[in-house]
Amino acid sequence: MKAAEIRQTFLKFFESKGHQIVASSPVVPGDDPTLLFTNAGMNQFKDVFLGFDKRAYTRATTSQKCIRAGGKHNDLDNVGYTARHHTFFEMLGNFSFGDYFKHDAISYAWELLTKHFMLPAEKLWVTVYAEDDEAFDIWNKVVGVPAERIVRIGDNKGGRYMSDNFWMMGDTGPCGPCTEIFYDHGPEIAGGPPGSPDEDGDRYIEIWNNVFMQFNRTEDGVMHKLPKPSVDTGMGLERLAAVLQHVHSNYEIDTFVGLLAAAKAAVDGAGAQDCDKDSASLKVIADHIRACSFTIVDGVIPGNEGRGYVLRRIARRAIRHGYKLGARTPFFHKIVAELVQQMGDAYPELRQAQARVTEVLKQEEERFFQTIANGMEILEAALASGAKQIDGETAFKLHDTYGFPVDLTGDVCRERGVTVDQAGFEAAMNRQREQARAAGKFKMAQGLEYQGQPTAFHGYDHLVCETSVVTAVYVDGVAVAEAKAGDDAVIVLDHTPFYAESGGQVGDSGELRNNSSRFAVEDTLKIQADVFGHHGRVLEGAIKAGDVFVARVNAEARAKTVRNHSATHLMHKALREVLGAHVQQKGSLVNAERTRFDFAHNAPLSAAEVKRVEAIVNAEILANAGAKAEVMALDDAQKSGAMMLFGEKYGETVRVLSIGSSKELCGGTHVKATGDIGLFKVVAEGGVAAGVRRIEAVTGDNALAYLQSLESTVQAVAGTLKAAPAELESRVHAVLDQLRALEKELGAAKSKLASAQGDELLTQAVDVKGIKVLAATLVGADAKTLRETMDKLKDKLKTAAIVLAAVDGDKVQLAAGVTADSVGKLKAGELVNFVAQQVGGKGGGKPDLAMAGGTDAKALPQALAGVQAWVAGKL
Repeated sequence: MKAAEIRQTFLKFFESKGHQIVASSPVVPGDDPTLLFTNAGMNQFKDVFLGFDKRAYTRATTSQKCIRAGGKHNDLDNVGYTARHHTFFEMLGNFSFGDYFKHDAISYAWELLTKHFMLPAEKLWVTVYAEDDEAFDIWNKVVGVPAERIVRIGDNKGGRYMSDNFWMMGDTGPCGPCTEIFYDHGPEIAGGPPGSPDEDGDRYIEIWNNVFMQFNRTEDGVMHKLPKPSVDTGMGLERLAAVLQHVHSNYEIDTFVGLLAAAKAAVDGAGAQDCDKDSASLKVIADHIRACSFTIVDGVIPGNEGRGYVLRRIARRAIRHGYKLGARTPFFHKIVAELVQQMGDAYPELRQAQARVTEVLKQEEERFFQTIANGMEILEAALASGAKQIDGETAFKLHDTYGFPVDLTGDVCRERGVTVDQAGFEAAMNRQREQARAAGKFKMAQGLEYQGQPTAFHGYDHLVCETSVVTAVYVDGVAVAEAKAGDDAVIVLDHTPFYAESGGQVGDSGELRNNSSRFAVEDTLKIQADVFGHHGRVLEGAIKAGDVFVARVNAEARAKTVRNHSATHLMHKALREVLGAHVQQKGSLVNAERTRFDFAHNAPLSAAEVKRVEAIVNAEILANAGAKAEVMALDDAQKSGAMMLFGEKYGETVRVLSIGSSKELCGGTHVKATGDIGLFKVVAEGGVAAGVRRIEAVTGDNALAYLQSLESTVQAVAGTLKAAPAELESRVHAVLDQLRALEKELGAAKSKLASAQGDELLTQAVDVKGIKVLAATLVGADAKTLRETMDKLKDKLKTAAIVLAAVDGDKVQLAAGVTADSVGKLKAGELVNFVAQQVGGKGGGKPDLAMAGGTDAKALPQALAGVQAWVAGKL
């Protein structure tokens, strides 16, 4: 039975038992900040188990995409070296939300395995949590499994409830005892039953886990009984397929057979010499293409932190294994097509994103292949010493200089039985951070120690606080009793209207003033989460703790900034509408001049796409919809549909901004209504990293000034070309056509002139030990003309060494050529460098033709005169 049939049979069986078939959730859990990736089928039902969410059904069944490559559940290092570990796998599951419990869950599992998948009952073993007598009795007395095939497993992982048979999603959350079902492959396979000393063998393989959700574990480790006991089961599709297809490794099932063949073809096509089809490296590649592809489908791109780093680590691990097999050009992205063929019907989102996934992986490969050769050469040299540990300095050099991640260094070392000095690596990393910190010009807020009261922020509604009291003063990073006129200082206030830099929005500027002192606020930054530091200079008087000031924000700069910030939200929404739901914010900078927004997307925006984004945002502006900010619980914000940034950590309460059709979590300042933005115009779009684009836009009076500047440019160009603005495009095309025609005529004239000069130069060739030597200057020639003339002279002189030069002011262009029958004696690159060094330049090229340049035209005649002697000396 093929994997696709197994998946369908499972879902249809539980549908017949009253279960709702629910689509797989993304591998990126957008509504659960406690998880790096979806690692089990129950993740999407977590709130249902906790009683925070109710569904229209009490029974569900899924085939869930899962990734275990980071955090508590991390199988990455085992992939490729075992028969059953994967970074990506499919978890078949059935769930009961306060409906049936242990009896039905066990009965359903037994019926499906023995009556539908036709597994022999005598081949099945089960385990139960040692204290779960109820589950033991159901298996023994109801189902009829002999007691000798039921194994009790206690707390075998070092603590209370730390057991193979007590399931926990993470350090917190729903959990409970479980009962697992094992398949016995027979005595011909090494290994013992579960719970025995040799249980890690391959004879007894776990295929199903029934988790009985009875508790919710909180951060303090306390187990709280759930409102309604529930059932969460999981069965690895790949493991069951191996059993039903009578193979002993997941990599032998039908889906992996196709992926392994595609991986071999891709690696061989990239330079490997018919790599071993049973190689562990091919298994790594076949596994990793699944994890990488589905992660990209769900909006992650390779990066240096969070999920992006895990994706990059997995992709580069696969690429390194291809390199190990002999691949020297990008190959990994070529396997995506086979994956779509295998899984595109079950997961249509994969088929829809095929082109984007392929391009993102291709870009990552191209970047990594530029560094992998150097990194591997250094690592191989270190390993050749025979040492059992790679020192931290070498690991750091690989990471810092050659872009070779320490995880990848560790992966290579493990294959050779060598360890990495992780402590030494971290010490080198910390040393670099300290050096960078000392060399860089950091803002004064960093490292300030503050013990006073928090700052109350009033800047959402007010730009002035009449009685703000100074609570701390800092000069040169140190708390002082007083800052005097001329001092650069940081001032902390008890109340402020100044917004502190956060979420991409820059801090406010403005002024603090009282009867005796004045302080220019140049920037506002957070010293702590709720303590604002006002950076600037004391202009008059002195400032000390306890002084009272009128705090006034620069209203014009704030107004420009809020227009840009509000437009950013509308632009984010428009980008997702135009480009797709994969668009996610990857960074932003909002100030008074413009908004700069980085987002996940793997191709430049076309002019039409930019116009659509502008049209959508300006339509929102014209609608003049009100903006509303609400503070609410994080759970309520999630249920409201507010957009959140994957990887961000949010508190229990959040601020939700609704503006136009956009709803996002945001703590920034904003316009009262979309119409306040005035006008929106995109001014730049480009790439900043693999899979990350940057778009810049202006609003309000800045947008007007930008358009007026463009209009002035258009008017000036139109005047120069003596055409009306509406006729500019056709006029420019006409001018370009005319220019191309003139360039063609000029090229023909140069070629004709050079040909004539070349014929004249033939008589100047001198025989030097059987080789015709010619060194001369061509008047009015360019590089192309030099090469064309060189080819003609070589054809006519037959056996020759030639140097041709052209002069433009002080600049010299050189070409050296050696006929094919003479390259064994003379090299064009050496010849051209001999001349170039005398005219202030250098160059190189092929043995038969090389080019160079120089900056000293006065030295050219003497340099050319020495060519004959140089050739004679080489023969």
